[in-house]
Order: sequence, then C-alpha cells, then structure tokens
Amino acid sequence: MRRIHVGNALSAFGLGFTVPYLYVYVAQVRGLGAMTAGLVLAVFAVAALIVLPFAGRAIVGRGPLPVLLTALVTAAVGSLSLGLASQASTVLLSAAALGAGQAVMQPALATMIVDCSTSETRSRAFATQFFLQNLGLGVGGLIGGHLVDTSSAASFTVLFAIEAAMFLLLVVVMATLRLPHAPRIEAAPTGTAKGSWKQLLGNRAMVQLCVLGFVLFFACYGQFESGLSAYGVEAAGISTSALGTALAANTAMIVVAQFAVLRFVERRRRSRVIALVGLIWAVAWLTAGYAGLGHGSREMATAAFVSTYALFGLGEAMLSPTVAPLVADLAPEGMAGQYNSAFALVKQLALAVGPAVGGPMGASLHTPYIVTFLLFSLGITYLAVRLGRQLTPVQNQPSLSGSRVVAQGGRRPESISA
Repeated sequence: MRRIHVGNALSAFGLGFTVPYLYVYVAQVRGLGAMTAGLVLAVFAVAALIVLPFAGRAIVGRGPLPVLLTALVTAAVGSLSLGLASQASTVLLSAAALGAGQAVMQPALATMIVDCSTSETRSRAFATQFFLQNLGLGVGGLIGGHLVDTSSAASFTVLFAIEAAMFLLLVVVMATLRLPHAPRIEAAPTGTAKGSWKQLLGNRAMVQLCVLGFVLFFACYGQFESGLSAYGVEAAGISTSALGTALAANTAMIVVAQFAVLRFVERRRRSRVIALVGLIWAVAWLTAGYAGLGHGSREMATAAFVSTYALFGLGEAMLSPTVAPLVADLAPEGMAGQYNSAFALVKQLALAVGPAVGGPMGASLHTPYIVTFLLFSLGITYLAVRLGRQLTPVQNQPSLSGSRVVAQGGRRPESISA
C-alpha cells in the first residue's frame, strides 16, 4: 500500500509539471495556434473515452499491475514525445498517448488499492490517495511554474522530460510489487471475472452510483477551470491572481481537512455523507451567486469566490473516502477493475460535457448558471438518499461489518498487509 501511495504521488507530481501549461505550450511556445491547443485538450478526453471500456476488461483478465505498467510506459512515451514535438500531427499523437496512459492509470491504481485493503481500511486508503494526488499536483505545478519560460521551448521540453521520468520511476517502483487478492465484504454480490458490461448494468446500485457520479463530476470538477472561472471573471470581476488564490484555497482545504474529515466520514452512512456534500455544494453555489450578483465591493466578491472554491474542497475531501470505496464494495469478486473503469468512464464523460455546458453559461448567462448548478447540487442530495435505499447496511456503512468482514476465496483480511 505504501508503494501504491508513492506511485499516486509520483504520477500526480509529474502531471502537475505539465497540465497547467499545455495550452500555452502548444498555442504560443510551439506557435500552433489556439485551435490546435484546443484539439490537444479534446484529444485527452477522447483518448480516455476510447481506452477506458477496454481497460476494465484488461484489468480483470490480466490483473491491475501489468495494465498499470503498460499505461505508465505509454504515458512516458507520450509525454517525452510531446515535449519534443513541433508539428501539429505529432503533438496530437503524443497527446493521445499521454491521455490514454493517464486515463488507464486511475482504475488500475484504484483496483490495486482495493486489492491491498479491507472494507474497514479502504476509506482511509482512498483518502490518502486523494490527499497525495492533490499534494503532488500542487507541488508539481508550483515547481514547474518556476522552471518554465514561455520564450524557450527547451524549458518545456525539460518539464515533459521530468514528467516522463516520474512515470518511468513509477514503473521501477511498481515492478517489484506483489499484490494480494482483493478482500470483499460478505454483503457484496458474487460474480466471475468474466462478467460483462451487461452484468454491470444489471447492478441497480452501481447504475445509480454512476448516475450520481456523473452529476457530481459535472456539477463540480467540470466547472472549476471553465464555467466557474468564467463566471468569476465576467460576473464577479475577479482578477486572474484572485482566481489562482481560489484554486489554491481549494487544494489547501483538501490537504488540511482530509484526515480530519475522514474521522467524521468513517462512522457514518456513505449515502448520507454524499447527501451532505450536495448541501455543502449548494451553499458554495449560493456563495458564488453572492460574489457575482450581490453587488458588493470587489473585496467581498473576491472573498466569497475564494470561499466557494474552499467549500468545494471540503466536499471533495468528504467524497474521496466515500465514493471510490463504495465502487469497490459494489463490485462482484474479481470485477473491481471493470467497475473502477466504468466509473472512470463516467467521470471522463462528465468532465467532457461539464466545460462545454458550463463555460458559455458562466461567461454570459450568470443567473441561470448559478440556479442551474444550485439545482444540480440539490439533485446530488436527492440521488444520494435514493442510492442509500439500494445499499445493504454494510455497503452503506462499512464500520458495521466488524467481524463480518470474512475470508472468501482463501483470503483472510487480517493477513492482508497494508
């Protein structure tokens, strides 16, 4: 588990070096224009949508470790070639390789966390993963910002080379890893590793969780760097520096609150925690509404806008030990990879649709934008309560399991080393 967490931190650290600067690199440094830069960002999403349906099958059939190693090598090649590319075609091909590798890493690492945890330790494991991802992204972005020079393509080549080196270092770390079998709570449905998408779609609780997940990512993550930032600049008059402060407040809230929130979450029903997140995000959207529509001073608007991002961070910290472990506990034996990939696919769809819908609304339709996403946040609460009716008591609140976490298929939770 320690090696997996190191892997999460390294991959996030590497991505933090390049992700914030992709648009500038392609459009300005390489001189390929805004159209090509936009296509590069779209290629990331398209590549993920193409590979994720196959990633689940590969994880189930081959195991998460070989799939992760393949994804890391693919991402390293894509990153290094992106740093060297100067033509639009090579830039797009490199972005496709990087995007595909990056997308497959997520369900592979998530499945490895499932394999190395019990239902009682899984929430803490995913909370640690989320904490390290945000810390890695923040530190990587901070260091990358000091290394980058928009007048020098070579400085960007160095950034992409460092990112590739992080992926290859992670290959070395993970190559020595031996995974135990995945423990499963007794209330989880049974199945085989040969289960199909049809079987997944027959799991009503998982389907409802996917719908809920789409709304979660659409209403929050899909708005961070598109609709909400456009709204802040156009409606609230927020400066770009204040926007950066708001993003920093979001990350800081996650880093500071993650483990304090974990203690609150671990002993409560997952459905109620998600429902509470919907209410917190509703308050966040009301705060954003005040920032842009309240006609107060610019200082008050800025403070309200920063608070909006901090409230979103609080909700994210509550979701990280809740949603991902629930996906794992809903998966039949041997199907965690398929379920993690399906949920990652839903996330990518939401992240693709969210900016397309929210960006234009946030820039020009200020009041409808706030009202729409306020309703989406309240919809999260409704969907979470409804999901709770589909879950068994142990799936909804793993702390009830106690001695009911049983060994299946020769697995003994007490022997699993975390």
